[in-house]
Order: sequence, then C-alpha cells, then structure tokens
Amino acid sequence: CTLNCRYSFSSVQYFLSHSWRRQRYFLVGSNEAHTKHRVLKIDRTEPKDLVIIDDKHVYNQHEVRELLGRLDLGNRTKIGQKGSSGLSKALTAYGIVGFVRFLEGYYIVLITKRRKVADIGGHSIYKIEDTSMIYIPNDSVRVTHPDEARYVRIFQNVDLSSNFYFSYSYDLSHSLQYNLTLLQRPYDLWLSEASSAEEEVHTQSKQDSFDIFEDEGLPTQVVYGLQNEPYYKYVWNGKLLERFKDIVHHDWLMYIIHGFCGQSKLLIYGRPVHITLIARRSSKFAGTRFLKRGANCEGDVANEVETEQIVHDASVMSFTAGSYSSYVQVRGSVPLYWSQDISTMMPKPPIRLDQADPYAHVAALHFDQMLQRFGSPIIILNLVKKREKRKHEKILSEELYPAVINLNQFLPPDHCIDYIAWDMARYTKSKLCNVLDRLSMIAENVVKRTGFFINRSEFYCHILRPDERWGDLGGQITNSGRVQNGVLRTNCVDCLDRTNTAQFMVGKCALAYQLYALGMIDKPKLQFDTDCVRLFEELYEDHGDTLSLQYGGSQLVHRVKTYRKIAPWTQHSKDIMQTLSRYYSNAFSDADRQDAINLFLQVYQPSESKPHLWELPTDFYLHQRSTMALPLDRRSYTLWWSEGILSSLPVAYDEVPCEENMKKIKVKRVNQFDESIDIYTEFFKPYELTSFDDTFCITMTNSAREFMPKSVGVDPSPFTVRKPEETGKSVLGNKSSKEETLLQRKTAASAPPPPSEEAISSTSEDDSEEDRDEDGSVSQRSTPIKLLTESGESSRTQERDEHMLERWLVLQECFSLCVFVRVCVFRFAHLGENQHKVERTEQIELPVSCFPEDSIYGVAPPQVNRDSRDVFESHVMAGQGQVRALCRDDTLMYREYVKNRYM
Repeated sequence: CTLNCRYSFSSVQYFLSHSWRRQRYFLVGSNEAHTKHRVLKIDRTEPKDLVIIDDKHVYNQHEVRELLGRLDLGNRTKIGQKGSSGLSKALTAYGIVGFVRFLEGYYIVLITKRRKVADIGGHSIYKIEDTSMIYIPNDSVRVTHPDEARYVRIFQNVDLSSNFYFSYSYDLSHSLQYNLTLLQRPYDLWLSEASSAEEEVHTQSKQDSFDIFEDEGLPTQVVYGLQNEPYYKYVWNGKLLERFKDIVHHDWLMYIIHGFCGQSKLLIYGRPVHITLIARRSSKFAGTRFLKRGANCEGDVANEVETEQIVHDASVMSFTAGSYSSYVQVRGSVPLYWSQDISTMMPKPPIRLDQADPYAHVAALHFDQMLQRFGSPIIILNLVKKREKRKHEKILSEELYPAVINLNQFLPPDHCIDYIAWDMARYTKSKLCNVLDRLSMIAENVVKRTGFFINRSEFYCHILRPDERWGDLGGQITNSGRVQNGVLRTNCVDCLDRTNTAQFMVGKCALAYQLYALGMIDKPKLQFDTDCVRLFEELYEDHGDTLSLQYGGSQLVHRVKTYRKIAPWTQHSKDIMQTLSRYYSNAFSDADRQDAINLFLQVYQPSESKPHLWELPTDFYLHQRSTMALPLDRRSYTLWWSEGILSSLPVAYDEVPCEENMKKIKVKRVNQFDESIDIYTEFFKPYELTSFDDTFCITMTNSAREFMPKSVGVDPSPFTVRKPEETGKSVLGNKSSKEETLLQRKTAASAPPPPSEEAISSTSEDDSEEDRDEDGSVSQRSTPIKLLTESGESSRTQERDEHMLERWLVLQECFSLCVFVRVCVFRFAHLGENQHKVERTEQIELPVSCFPEDSIYGVAPPQVNRDSRDVFESHVMAGQGQVRALCRDDTLMYREYVKNRYM
C-alpha cells in the first residue's frame, strides 16, 4: 500500500447555540458541508463551575435534526403557556474562543463573524470580525458581585475584531517549513501508533464514499491524517481553552493568533504567484510600549514577533504537488532586564537596567528558545545608537554585546551567535551614505547564511541559467528541496520603525531568491520601482503599521520611502502627528490596555482572596515568576542550552523526528476520500452556490490591477522598473484619492525637496533629543514671487496665479500645523515639569501665517547668504565643465565617503 500523509481538518466549523428552558445550552457543530455534526451540552445550573458534556457520536444531518426535534418536543410545556417551546436558537457562530471566569460564573466567547484574508494550499485563513460573550449560568442561580461588570469591561478592551486570526485546517502558530516537513518525517516512527488507530477507520466514510480501485482488486491508498500540537507561545487563547480542551473532542478546539496576515497576488504574464505575510505576536510577556521592555525571568522578551513570508505558485494548490517557499525572521526587545521610568511625563524616559546579570542568564534563556525553534546560526542585527551626547540607547548595546560574547565562549565555533551592530539612525543623518544600500549588503549576507525553505528541488532552468550567488546559499539541502537553518533577529529600542525597514530589506532579498528558486526570474535580484517590489513594500507597510499600533499606539513614523528620500514633503507633518499620537497613547491609554492584555491572557486571574487588578501598583510580579518562588533547579551558566539542542544543530530541535517531538503528533488512518482531509471540497465548495465576484482570489490585491500601467504597449512584466508617473497606483501618496494625488503632483514641482537626513523628525523613536543639537540646520522655504507679464499672456498668468495660490494655501496649512505641533510639544513638556499643575488662565494664540500680508504679491524672496551662493556657483561651473580646484575640505569629504561606503 502507498503511504501518504495529509493535514486533518477541524470538523466543527459552524455552531448553532440552542437553549432549553434556561437549564442548559446545546452547541451543535458541523463541518463546512454540513454532513457531520457534533453536539456539546453546557449545564447552566452551576453558579461558578463549568460543566460540559461532549457527545462522542458523530451525527449526520438527518440524525441531528431528529435529535433536536426530540429535545424540543420532549421539553415543551403546556400549549398556551409562555415559553411553550423547549428549544430556542440563540445565535450562529464560527468557533469557540474560550471560556473565562472572573468573580461570578463562566462566560463563553464565540466568533460570530469572520472574513477570509488568505489561502495557503487550499487552507483558508480567517480574520475575526466580531465576537459574542455569553454568560452561562441562568439568572435563578446567579451570585452577583459588584466588581464583575468592571472586569467584563476590562476584558472586552481587548478588541478581538482587531488583527486576530484563525484557521480550521492550517496551524498558524507554526511556520510553513515546520508544517510541511512534518508531512515528510519517516513513517516508521509512528506506524505503531497508527496501527492502534487503524481500528478507528471510518466504516461510515466507506459507506459515504467509494473507491474505484476496490472492485478491481487493486490496493487501496492508505492516507494518514495528522494533527499536531500548536506552539503555545504564539497562541493567544491557550489559557481560555485550558479547562475545556481535556474534556471535549479536539475538533472543538480552535487556536487563534494575534499579529498580522496579508496576501497579495503577483501576476507574471498571467501566472499567479501568491505572496503571503504572516506575523505572529508572542503571548508571553505581552504588553504595550513603555510598560513592557526587555525580558522576563523565563527569557521571553517584549514585542516579540515572528514574521514569515510565503511565496507559492497559485496555479497548483496542493501541498504535495505545488511549489511553496517561506522565509522567517524575528523582531524583539533587547533580551536584558531593563525598563523605562514613565512616572515623569517625558517623551523619551531614561533607560535603566533593573537587575545585574553578569552571567547573561536571561539572554541565555532567550537564545535557548531560539536555538530550539530555529536552529543555528542565530544572527543579531542591533540597530540602536552607538554615539550619543547623553547615554540613552547606548546603554543597551554596552550590555548586550558582552552577554553575547559570554554565551559564545561555551558554544561550538560553528554554531556561535553572530552579532551585527549598526547605528542606523546616525547613518541616516550622513549625507554621503545610503541606508538601504548598506541594509541590502547586510541582507545578502544574512540570507546566504540562513538560506530559506522550499519544498521543490532545483529546476532545470537553474542549470541553463546558473548564478554564482545560488551556489553560496546556506541552509540545508534535502531530497525534496531546501530548509532554512537559523534566523535573523532584528531589534532597535522599540522594534518598530527602524526594525520594519531592516526587515523589509531582508525580506526583499529573500523574495528574490524565492522567486529564482521557483523559476520565475533568471537572477536572484529585485530592483526598486518595480510592480513586484511595490506590492511587497505595501504589504510590509501594512504589516509595520499594524504591529506599531498594537505595541506603540500609532502607525509607523518612518517608512521605507523616508529612508529612500522619495517621501512627499507633506509626509513630514504626518510623521509629527503620528509621533504625538504615539506619545498620547503611551501616556494616557497604555495602562488600561496592559490591564486588558493581562486579564485576557490570564496572567492575572481574579479572586476574592487577592487584590483587584486595578489595585496593583505594578504587574511586575505577574510576569516575573521567579520573584514569587525560588527555582528548584538552577540552570548551568556554562551549559546554558537545553538537553538535545546541541546535538541537533544546525537543524532546529523542534523539527527533529525524535521521540519527544513525535508525542506531540496525533496520527489517524482515514479513507482517502474522507472529508476531513478533502482539500478540494474545502476550497471549491461544490455543494453551495457562490458568486465568482465574491471569491477571495478575485478581491485580493492584484499587481496587474493595482500597479501595472493601464496604457497600451507597456511591458506587463512586474519586474520592469517604472517611473512613479507610469504606475497604476501613486507611489507618493499612501492610498490617497485622485484629487490628493493630483494636488501632491502640482505642489511637488515647485515645493522644497523632501526632508533630508537632518530634517527627519527628532521626536520619533529613531532620533533622541540630543541629536537636534548636533544637526540644527533649518531648511529655507521657497516662496512665490510676483511675476510681471505682458498683456498677451493674460490667460497663462491667470493659470499661474491660481497654481501659486493653491500652493500658498498648502504651505500656509502646513506651517499652521507645525506651529500647533510645537505648541503642543511645549505644553506636553510643561505639563511634566509642573507635575500636572497647568495654569488654565493662560491662552495660546496660534498665528495664521508668519508673513506680514496674506497676499502672494506681498511676499519677499528669502535671503541667501554668501556661502550658499558660492555653493550654487560651483554647481553651475561644474555643469559648464569648469571644475574648480579641490581644497582640503573636499579631500576630507571624499575620504569620509569612501570610508563609509566601502569600508
């Protein structure tokens, strides 16, 4: 017989919650085709306990209707009395998030609305759109508590409709590499378990389906359905299912992740290639920006997010027959005991080290987790500042580097942790350096060392068109393709703006290798200003904005366009507003959000015997378990890794088919036509009528529709470099309307250039206050000048005047916004100095304009000093071929350029 392994689908996808005379709830779950049903009974007579009875029988549609009919008929009261029906339908849901209890009885949280956001190998990924929280005990047995309503409000502050995702058949907590290599493990390690499960071969599935080879006497194909345990670090409802998962069938369980999930379609001459970006936010040591910094005593760091980009040929859907590739990278706070004091109302609170850790114990726990999940090499890209007038970010670098050196002395040389320190903020301020060029060099080296995952061996086109960089690629080559070994870990202080740009550049480099491995391009190199990179950049900007809102309270301040120096000049004012939004969120709303996260993740469990959540002065002791109890076994400072990890390197220990890992997998032999593994029925749904325009593959972002020029005769290849005005979507405007785009193009022609390195906002996370003292240059604004025209040019003069007036209004609006922002920042600092004592009698008058007259003809041209004129004259002479003699400053400038660019 032929052995084959496939993912087993979760049977329960639809829930019909019925209530019966206030005594119990019946949850009727079914699969997508409504051919198999399960019934769950929840008792409502217990005031504080959770009593659930799971009916082990699997019903068909006719049987479940008969069951509900008998329950309804047998529990009717006398005809004519109030509430004569025994059963009443409560609601329709798509999954159980979990059960939670505060000070009274239990609540059940159900998903009532969903939206499909991605599809991987026929497995649908959904985003939660709406939920319902239902109190289980009825009113007759309810024991009220005065603080119950407050806990419910805090719990519901975690908006489950904001970036929570789930899938019925695909494990979102694991990477694609883990999920697909799971199907390729040696079968002899689980045949004993499978043979015991062979008795569970569905006689019902044989009756419902048929095998065309059975009557011919040919061997029947044996198919094993696999179900593995999730990686609980990225599961956000694990604690809510704790009391529930051991007493019900696993089909009722559904795990959700928090982060980001986006998918776009790249059309290469009509061939669809799906690019998917999945970000998994860790549920360990989770919280908001200033309240969660560094690491806890178990090695879990704040703002830890695993980002995975998946590229696959969408023309073939199956995991076994299709071509799939993925690349994983990680961001997270610096793994040290550090925090920031938020008691003073400062935009940038000082960084302080909370505990001395001379043996790098907490860093060892963190990198032990990474070695177990990703293997080696572990590459650290540290983007914090190295040179500051007052030590701020530099404190973290001075502690992290010795910790890595201390840990590396006990590791084998081949598996040491690589440490790359690069002051990205200072590099951005240099006029002679290109940030993205340096990042692309780092990305090339990183991808060559770690490699990437692909489930296909090399194509024949790689032999016809070999590339020298392909032979130097790292990772591990297997019989079925390549495997990524190791991971890049990127961090700055907040792990938001700088980190997202660095991850984009690494992802862009990996995307080129992935497309080359799939045979889509002839060289593993992608250029900016192509449809492919623009689509990928838009995905990463949505990814960065989402993660920034979750942790920092605002969208990204600095984007890829900012570091490319192509951002529109109006973006500068938007960056300032995002910075103010982030400060406001950190100062006034982060504490409530942190309480909600602690309650949702059950880090804090309410009890009448301990103080309430809002009475705790800090949640430090909730996340630091070692402070409440002495550890029984102390880990070694020299052999700081877990058992078995070192022997499996460079392969990740979690992907090694050892006995411990095989216990996490459930294997069940099923008929090859069983619905639990039938991808075709799950994806195409031949049993229901669907509209072609409403399908997800039509509504998803399409490179040909969104980015390709609409003119005839243009190369439709998504790898062709195009000018901004040639693209289908404006590069300068972020999802703006046509009118805004037209206004930006009108004003950009005569407006001052985009903000340079010095003009980048110093109020964001990339710049500290002392950098403003170093680079205090003020850019001069170009202003309209009165022009004298002849009478014959009256029409052109009128158009020019209208254009200048329009431009003047935009300048006036931006200047008023800047003045308002400066006043707000001054008031914000003044508020912290006086400790919330604000003089309410003081009134601030905001000037409408800084010019004496509101007329375009009454504005004098800006004064230009002698040095600026000399620079301009030298540029004119160079354009005419008259190069002046080089002075000592020119020589020093060129030497600095060569040093930064090539050394």
